[in-house]
Amino acid sequence: MSGAPHRNGQLNASAEAATRALAWRVGWLALIAVFGLALALTPPGVSRFVVVGLVLAAMPAVLDLQFAPSATWRSISVVAWAVGGALAANFNGGVSGPLAAWCLAPVVAAAMGEGAPQDMPRRLAEGATLALMGAAVVALAQLAGLNGPSPPAELALWLGLLALGSTALGVGAGLIVSGRGAATREGELNREARSLQNTLEAQPFMLLSMTREGRVRQIWGAPIEGAPNAALMRGGLPAVGRPEDDLTLRLALEAAIADGQAEVAFTPRTAQDRSLVASLRRLGDGQILAAVRDVTAEQAREASLEQQKAEAESRAAGRSRFLANMSHELRTPLNAIMGFSDIMRARMFGPLEGRYGEYVELIHESGRHLLDLISDLLDMSKIDAERYELDREIMDVREPITAALRLMRLQADAAGVALRGLLPPTSLEIDGDPRAIKQMVLNLVSNALKFTPKGGAVTVTAQAYRGQFELIVADTGVGISPEDLARLGRPFEQAGDSEQRAQGSGLGLSLVRAFAELHGGEMQLESRLGAGTTITVRLPVGIAGQEAEPEAPAEEEAAGPPTIDNVVPFSPTR
Repeated sequence: MSGAPHRNGQLNASAEAATRALAWRVGWLALIAVFGLALALTPPGVSRFVVVGLVLAAMPAVLDLQFAPSATWRSISVVAWAVGGALAANFNGGVSGPLAAWCLAPVVAAAMGEGAPQDMPRRLAEGATLALMGAAVVALAQLAGLNGPSPPAELALWLGLLALGSTALGVGAGLIVSGRGAATREGELNREARSLQNTLEAQPFMLLSMTREGRVRQIWGAPIEGAPNAALMRGGLPAVGRPEDDLTLRLALEAAIADGQAEVAFTPRTAQDRSLVASLRRLGDGQILAAVRDVTAEQAREASLEQQKAEAESRAAGRSRFLANMSHELRTPLNAIMGFSDIMRARMFGPLEGRYGEYVELIHESGRHLLDLISDLLDMSKIDAERYELDREIMDVREPITAALRLMRLQADAAGVALRGLLPPTSLEIDGDPRAIKQMVLNLVSNALKFTPKGGAVTVTAQAYRGQFELIVADTGVGISPEDLARLGRPFEQAGDSEQRAQGSGLGLSLVRAFAELHGGEMQLESRLGAGTTITVRLPVGIAGQEAEPEAPAEEEAAGPPTIDNVVPFSPTR
């Protein structure tokens, strides 16, 4: 967390150093230029040696301004200042001349140059070394008589003041800046240390810094019941554990030293209803960092969650058993109602007068609807309770599909919807449950008829493809919105308006999906509002060699399924 402010501080310090270095170079040049102009305007003028000395002293600043962005130049800039200052002094009397102070120019350049504040001591040492070397070279040149003449006394006084003043100002300013940089770095380090201390203290567990011998040096984090700080500081982890845990704790410490890490569970002697776990890590300097946490609450929470899970599973199993038992009990009287209403509809004991015949039809229709609902509930409860077993056999899948289409033909005719079946012309054998296949077709066609307006079409296609059996039911109905698509396939979830929802229980698609999953397959639903719906059931139950292409019956016109955009796959959940 403190890394970003630290980097920002470094960037700010570098920007301040660049600004400071630029100001100093411009000031150095301005000072030399003003002084040179003043000498030129004062009779009788200045000698060429003085002019050369001033130019040589100004040249490193000019080069810095020109090449300062270059990292290569920054590495040799101090050398240029050493050469310029030494030559300026040598042309004007050598080490005894008025410009001898400019031999210290590399020290000034090091103090006022760019770079990180922490590099200041190294730069000053380099500048001082170059200054001594430059002064020694100037002294040797003077001994050899290679230096220029010293200016007149009055001029030498002003030149000396220039050299001494500029050098003293540069070195003084550099030392002040260096001190401020050191104070800034110290403040940043203190802030980082305080931030780290606050982070350690806010830990949800206790952190111990220990020696290799197990002696606790420092403690951070939340206190733990049964592990007081005083006891830990006095005798380490063995001092707070039970006597029988003493050997285990010492072995864990040895394992952490040898292997780099270890973990040990123990019980505090003063709070034996608690359970503590210490995770030990060996640090790079050989010290040990231990994280101690109280796992009593965690264990209680896990036990509570396990109990809640068991209770929820028990309630779910009880609900499934209740539905299965009630569905079975309700089927018996309903079968009697259906049987007696069939006798009355057939007028086996004479005609029914008035509106009794209409009422019998309504009784039979309502009983049929209720019986279908109870059958769906019974199947779903068995599936939820994992008690439903498929009665698989090798069969011609066209037979249960055709039987289902015959049952739905009257409903389709009453709704004014064309019901088409695209089945293979030859036998299509699969290894599956005929009743489940028939139920899937009935549920899918019933849903399609509910959402297809008069004049539309529902097409049922059966085919084999790459060892899988595909059952496709497509309609040209109103389609399903993306919001409803995300819900469909779960028990009791329905789409459409209130009138359409009243026509079913919301179990049809969930049963289709469940039957598909029991066969090891899946159901895929595709729809777009206004363009119809297509539901595809893929079952890995095909028999090798069954790849017959479906074709429409001769008396009916084959119609392709609608164009579909939205796809919502239902993958097996068990």
